[in-house]
Amino acid sequence: MQAGSDQDVLAGQAVYSPTLLALYDAYVLSFCSRWVWRCSKTRMLAHYNEHVSARHMDVGVGTGFFLDRCRVPAAPSIALVDLNENSLRAAASRIERYRPRSYRRNVLEPLDLGEERFDSVGANFLFHCVPGDFERKGAAFDHFLEYLNPGGVVFGATVVQGEAPRSAAARALMSVYNRHGFFHNREDTAPALEAALARRFGTWGVEMVGCAALFWAKSEGR
Repeated sequence: MQAGSDQDVLAGQAVYSPTLLALYDAYVLSFCSRWVWRCSKTRMLAHYNEHVSARHMDVGVGTGFFLDRCRVPAAPSIALVDLNENSLRAAASRIERYRPRSYRRNVLEPLDLGEERFDSVGANFLFHCVPGDFERKGAAFDHFLEYLNPGGVVFGATVVQGEAPRSAAARALMSVYNRHGFFHNREDTAPALEAALARRFGTWGVEMVGCAALFWAKSEGR
């Protein structure tokens, strides 16, 4: 859900209108995640609870559901990063109590966040919307690392193909989403994600839950 002149990049985020965002939690997180991708919002929330820190950047923010529901440490400092202004407004409003800072940015380009630094970066359901294979979209990890403190963690979930278990409904919906430019995950596989993480992080993990790859990776010595 990010920025730039690239039409594929723009297509991946343009669908997030105020109307769709009003339905996002019910359709994407409750219905699709549980019944199509077979990775429930409860499981993804547990992933957030395991990795979120008091100094956190969320990228591809959706509606802010997970930041609203997860166990954020006391007195957090939170930055929201997304291309789509509707998503930024929705998420910022939802977690207004944390006084988040919002940045309209493209993850495929340097983020230009000044002196910001974080101990965690969440990227949930981001990468399957970013164009290219993980050779290209993996550059986002480099841009995250520029703002990640030593020992900080990048984490999230993304819907993949390849050998991932996919029902007929999952295959059909992915095909439709890729055809319309909402998804760009035709070449996304768990091994490709693992390779992108291994090139950049010393410690990392990927767990398949349905056809969603839940990942984490720890910054070391940076």
